[in-house]
Amino acid sequence: MVLPALIDVQTGNSDWRVFIHSAFTVFVLASLVLVATRGAQAPYTARLGFLLTTSLWLTACFLGSLPLYFSRLPISFAQAAFESVSGVTTSGATMLTGLDHLPRGILLWRSLLAWIGGVGFIAVALLLLPSLRVGGVKLFYAESSNIPEKVLPRIHQIGNAILLSYLALTLVCILCYFAAGMSLFDALNYAMTTVSTAGFATHDSSLGFYVRRPLVLLTAIVFMLLSALPFIFYIKAALPRRQRRLLDPQVKVFLLLIPAVGLVLALWLHFAKGVRLPQALLNAFFHFVSVLTTTGYTTEDYSLWGPFAFGIFFLACFIGGCSGSTAGGVKLSRLIILWHLTIAKLTGLISPHRIIKVRYGEAEISAETAQNILLFVCLYITSIIGGSALLLAMGLDFVSAFSGAVSALSNIGQGSGSLIGPGGNYAGLPDNALWLLSFLMLAGRLEIITVFVLFLPAFWQR
Repeated sequence: MVLPALIDVQTGNSDWRVFIHSAFTVFVLASLVLVATRGAQAPYTARLGFLLTTSLWLTACFLGSLPLYFSRLPISFAQAAFESVSGVTTSGATMLTGLDHLPRGILLWRSLLAWIGGVGFIAVALLLLPSLRVGGVKLFYAESSNIPEKVLPRIHQIGNAILLSYLALTLVCILCYFAAGMSLFDALNYAMTTVSTAGFATHDSSLGFYVRRPLVLLTAIVFMLLSALPFIFYIKAALPRRQRRLLDPQVKVFLLLIPAVGLVLALWLHFAKGVRLPQALLNAFFHFVSVLTTTGYTTEDYSLWGPFAFGIFFLACFIGGCSGSTAGGVKLSRLIILWHLTIAKLTGLISPHRIIKVRYGEAEISAETAQNILLFVCLYITSIIGGSALLLAMGLDFVSAFSGAVSALSNIGQGSGSLIGPGGNYAGLPDNALWLLSFLMLAGRLEIITVFVLFLPAFWQR
């Protein structure tokens, strides 16, 4: 919070006091927790893991909303909390308007929330929690049903490697944006929200502000792609003995899906809409990568491209990026395993006595893993249906309600329609709808199971 305060001091904005007061509040709360828990050693249990994971994220979202709520912005606490949750969960949905004229401290704070909410947050948890003896590895598993390959012998080494990869990717992205023609302030903000696949912008037109600078858009495409790959991928690339297994199945599918669908969209724009081929290629790849990686940048309202293109973008909202990255969605690894499970089951119907082993790459999929993936998909679909029904009851139209639930749960930020689509934002939604969408964004970021298990009565029974 001190960094946005310094920016506000430099620009003469009085909101620097808000950031300092909020920082002092965080310091006092953290000191009280430190004193209260000093010397205490709580035995790790599954319940503690679920509760601690959700509590950490709720705390981060609440504290992140304080500077927004107490600033000069004319917003309610529900709106401030929504903006904070959107940042920490790397969703990128916003209810703020007039971004071009907002104080720089607020813009930087939104980007910092998104950057902290990315894989850097997981890496910090991996680094700190083992020293607190509360099971850093188990906490990491609670945040993601995808169990990472243990490419290094100790968990703190994996945490260090992930954090260094995240920092390096951010720094290189800043330099590339700046070299492509962005101002240093914009390069810093867009780099943080690109690497975290959050999509927060400093301009109302998002990256459409730089539509006349193709290098900026090309830079965004490259780093959105890199950020949607598993960060274990970069650790393997640095280890000679691990490079043999560099590309797991989800990475291969991801790298094949981008050029195939991007080229189809570009040809559609060229022949159906009369867009020049070079511009069609840039627009198609930029927007498809932005949606697939759940970043949410735009340069124009792609919902006007026609039903065919809109259908592709809608399906991409569900797919998301790779497991172990900052992207949201169902994730490609789960979809690949579901496909193999489906083929195996159908084959078993033809040959009932045949023993069929389901594999993901070189690993055999256990029954427990298959059940966890099916549980995730069931909760994902149920959450979309339930969230859509509640949003409809709150007065939203069907397109806004359904797309809002999907985009919140997939952490993509943008919905569909004139209200929350690529050409709008969430400013017109009532506070109760913002609270519901905030819950869905948090559930999606923690991959649903971690949050929903807290609603079981058995969880609270001794």
